[in-house]
Amino acid sequence: MSEQYLDNSLFRNIYCYLISGSEGCTARGYEAGFLPAGMEWLAFLVTAVVMALVVINLILGGVIGVIWGERRILARFQNRRGPNRWGPFGMLTSVADAIKTMFKEDVLPFEADRVLYTMAPILMVLPVLLVFTVIPLGAGTFIVDLNVGVLFVLGITSLGGLAVMMAAWSSGNRISIFSGLRAVAMLVSYEIPMALALLGILMIAGSMSLGAIIAAQNVPFILVQPLGFLVFFLASLAEMNRTPFDLNEAESELAAGYLNDYSSMKFGVFFLAEFAAELAASALITTLFLSGWRGWDAIPSHAWFALKLVGVMFLILWVRFTLPRFRIDQILALAWKGLFELTLINLVVTAILIGIWPQPTTAQLWAIAAINWVVFFPAVWLVGKVLTTKPYESPSVAPGQSVYPVAVAQIPASSSEGCD
Repeated sequence: MSEQYLDNSLFRNIYCYLISGSEGCTARGYEAGFLPAGMEWLAFLVTAVVMALVVINLILGGVIGVIWGERRILARFQNRRGPNRWGPFGMLTSVADAIKTMFKEDVLPFEADRVLYTMAPILMVLPVLLVFTVIPLGAGTFIVDLNVGVLFVLGITSLGGLAVMMAAWSSGNRISIFSGLRAVAMLVSYEIPMALALLGILMIAGSMSLGAIIAAQNVPFILVQPLGFLVFFLASLAEMNRTPFDLNEAESELAAGYLNDYSSMKFGVFFLAEFAAELAASALITTLFLSGWRGWDAIPSHAWFALKLVGVMFLILWVRFTLPRFRIDQILALAWKGLFELTLINLVVTAILIGIWPQPTTAQLWAIAAINWVVFFPAVWLVGKVLTTKPYESPSVAPGQSVYPVAVAQIPASSSEGCD
């Protein structure tokens, strides 16, 4: 067995308890397993299946917790009690909702494309699950450490827009199609600044591996790359379809948007994907900008990762509970006239600094952080001035006339003639 696999604690703690006669496992202090030598292929297959089940069930359990926590926190923001009936503190409310959704009638629209209609929710949730395969959840705890991990994440998450368009088009509903077209315009616009925001990190770390990026963060990259963090955070909200970017399902305009004709568990899978995407985005921000699982050695690395993850999720919820939904023109203007320009400024400044310090030490990282923060505030101020809308002009009113003349205007006598 390759040493690279055995360095993964998640893989090692399953595989080495299964197989006997493995030199790598014996060298690491493991006793003989119950599978004889020569059955390494079976031990590898069982380990892979168990790892997949562990990660998937952790995500599903995390989604249940996220839904409950979000509803409780929202209730606190709005001075309400929130879920409180099912289970202690309402902790089983999300479980009850999931069971209820499973047993609802699954309705298929008459003019729907059955294949695409069924594949859309699967394609929505699958990329979110795959993202977690490259995220280190602790020291030596990951599924695989790809040397192109960042590129893999950007590529796999772009499938979300395709899933939204499939759901909108396959249902045969014009309202859903409008929502899908909105989604494509928004998601494509924000994928570009999201990718560019990470180039500064890649230049400093010198690798696309998420493990190598964590190792390079002697100073958390949220301090070294403030512009990159701001752009990536806002673009992540748009990619997740979270407030204030939730135009894909703007109830006041598009009913339920691309979900308009979905029901039962197909409907539930879309929401599972949305909340799982919140977990994935928080995990990525923790890994890329908050030094991942690194922290004070007295606290386990998995606990550090979980604490940072919860902090990022609270920030996402805070934004949701505070800001109203943007208009589509405001969203696109923010992407092309705001975030895109911020990424270009960040790239130019970072390229110059990396040219001066090609392999920055910890002290040089602090110097880069100081310079980038000096650039951060005027850049954000300048972009804010560009995006500021023109003030509304007060209507000119003649002396003695009401501001709203329609409210006091008399109906002409001719218009009422012939009425009973």
